Amino acid sequence: MTPQPHPDSTQITVNCAVITVSDTRTLETDKSGQIIKQLLVDAGHEVRDYTIVKDEPEQIRAQMEIWGKRPDLDALIFNGGTGIAPRDTTYDAIASLLEKTLPGFGELFRYMSYQEIGSRAIASRAIAGVYQGKLVFSLPGSSNAVKLAVSQLILPELVHLVTQLKTGNG
Repeated sequence: MTPQPHPDSTQITVNCAVITVSDTRTLETDKSGQIIKQLLVDAGHEVRDYTIVKDEPEQIRAQMEIWGKRPDLDALIFNGGTGIAPRDTTYDAIASLLEKTLPGFGELFRYMSYQEIGSRAIASRAIAGVYQGKLVFSLPGSSNAVKLAVSQLILPELVHLVTQLKTGNG
């Protein structure tokens, strides 16, 4: 059983953007992006934007920079491109832009993944941090990984983390 954090004193709606990084997925075939969007909406948050970009570092960085300037967004959730294959460049593109990192996110995600898929979890370069006052999460593209990360790590802490960024209070 996963320990639950203390409840947040105030419940806010977090405005999110979902970015799928893929050379092959389309709006119709992007199951993981759809799962992220549905989990966020079901939890009372808002998906303000959604797109698919090619697994090209320049495109990934450009999308992050564009959305980083938007005052109506609180969190950016990427999925795809976190492995070690030559075309997996999301981690490299995002890590260089983060102003602060949340190492615990990647560590916990890999630990929880290990419990589900075993030693293959070491290949994940899931990462989270802060960019332009926004939370950034980068997840693997598999549907199971997305469900695990969003339901067990992101949603339980999303309001708390956004509140810390906006007010400086936890």
